[in-house]
Amino acid sequence: MQIKSYLGLLAVAILGACNSANKSTETKDSITVSESDTTKAVALGFKDEKLQTIYTSYIKLKDQLVASNYNDAKPAAVELASSLKGLTGCESATTIAHKIAEAKDIKAQRAAFTDLNVELIPVFKHATLTSGTIYLQHCPMANKGDGGDWLASEKNIRNPYYGDEMMECGRVAEEIKAK
Repeated sequence: MQIKSYLGLLAVAILGACNSANKSTETKDSITVSESDTTKAVALGFKDEKLQTIYTSYIKLKDQLVASNYNDAKPAAVELASSLKGLTGCESATTIAHKIAEAKDIKAQRAAFTDLNVELIPVFKHATLTSGTIYLQHCPMANKGDGGDWLASEKNIRNPYYGDEMMECGRVAEEIKAK
């Protein structure tokens, strides 16, 4: 009985730590909202038009996972898979996008999204941006505590691994800027 109580308290402490980390930056984030809006006004642009299409499709998928829209994530994943076709070195990412489209539930989609990010984040880290910034974000609690990364067009954290459960859990780990 005491072990269950201890584990329960531990779980609450972990969730509280994630939420308190966000609360400590809440003031900063509210200030950055206007900066984020300004960043959005400056369109994100890539030197390679194909990468622009892929990134746009990726963001559509990520946004559906953030909103926990299982059914809408399916066509977004199909669109991403289609945009990835023909890009050398992205064959695995194409397969993973199809896996997300065929997943039986949101949990399986989110698990495959982790694998998708392993494939796509390096592509965008090496892409030439002509304008804007890509934010590499990280949630330490995703994937049973192993963590998970994703890309975003704004600093504001919107967690695709948890959606409404822990929307703001995470941090900006890196900024990929136009050169």
